[in-house]
Amino acid sequence: MSQRAPRNLRLHIGLFGRRNVGKSSLLNAITRQEVAIVSALPGTTTDPVEKPMELLPLGPVVFIDTAGIDDEGALGELRIARTRRVLDRTDLGVIVTDGEWGRFEQGLLTALVERKVGVLVVFNKADRGGPDPAVRQRLAGESVATVLCSALSGEGLESLRAALLAAAPADYFEARRIAADLVSPGDLVVLVVPIDKEAPKGRLILPQVQTIRDLLDGEVVCVVTKERGLRTVLERLRQPPALVVTDSQAFLKVAADTPREVPMTSFSILFARFQGDLVEQVRGTLAIDRLTTGNRVLVAEACSHHPIGEDIGRVKIPRWLTQHTGARLEFDTVQGRDFPEDLSPWALVIHCGSCMGNRREMLARILRCRQQQVPITNYGLTIAYSLGIFERALEPFPAALEAFRATSTPARARPVESF
Repeated sequence: MSQRAPRNLRLHIGLFGRRNVGKSSLLNAITRQEVAIVSALPGTTTDPVEKPMELLPLGPVVFIDTAGIDDEGALGELRIARTRRVLDRTDLGVIVTDGEWGRFEQGLLTALVERKVGVLVVFNKADRGGPDPAVRQRLAGESVATVLCSALSGEGLESLRAALLAAAPADYFEARRIAADLVSPGDLVVLVVPIDKEAPKGRLILPQVQTIRDLLDGEVVCVVTKERGLRTVLERLRQPPALVVTDSQAFLKVAADTPREVPMTSFSILFARFQGDLVEQVRGTLAIDRLTTGNRVLVAEACSHHPIGEDIGRVKIPRWLTQHTGARLEFDTVQGRDFPEDLSPWALVIHCGSCMGNRREMLARILRCRQQQVPITNYGLTIAYSLGIFERALEPFPAALEAFRATSTPARARPVESF
């Protein structure tokens, strides 16, 4: 992966601490760039500042500088709330302190440990004197690495870089496959890519691009077609493809045109596995048949695109779900980082594939749903279930299919409109 690696494939390193302990100065020193504004005035950093870079020999990372966790007042509470959201997408947490270790620092450590995130404690401003040796000794006893450095003088920065590399998850950049592990090298996979009003002009959307690259990396042959060309492509092949992957919106037509013996799924379902927990979201899909009139459904998007026309999250999924359940449901939508802390108002959460988020954040959202006993599913899973082709869409994933069969008798979907 290069400097241009998408954010969802980068290791997310979050810098946390009180105001004015030098988090921004430290970020500038690590990146050797004036990324963040530095000032002696407490509270200079208001919103999280992100900087993608290559941290060799580790690979592509994104550093996130956050507002002070001890901010005050109504505005300070908002800044703290944003900082807490960063915790949910952090793969490696760096707690920065100017030598003090109190309830704020201990609270951050606890929050990171609870999330099973790697932790590094940086005692900045070492040129002014180090921390209490007893604190470092206690942290060492808890297997928490510590570093003394000074962003101002440069003292200890090389030790900090070495500590970052040592604290990073050892298996983070091991190959996590999107689709290549579902087939064998030399196999042929057909990718069905509709070009509609929401398709970016001159480009493919990120899940399609990343799936193609993943298959090519696995020495798999890719054939890309629009939904109207699928039947022609299949007729011209000497033998059936190993897999057909479609945009979820074209599920019905693709299912009709693909021979029953050929495995078929969608980009969205691939990303439910790649970015999150497919089995958990499969179980969450079963809550669709428990929806009744008046229930609220939360549709969550990791990106913040401008919806137009027949938007999948705001128009198509509500339409298909209403037709399937026969109930008058209420739909709410959140975008980007805006995922509610309290999920009790909703009977179901339907999430996108999270191609613009990272896996850590998606898993945190799934965990929050589980803790609050609110089922969570995925765009592709919801569409397949509503259209009555759920089992077929899960056939490439034996564990997910077994989880479905173990917990439910397949429901017969009502006829719905195809798009």
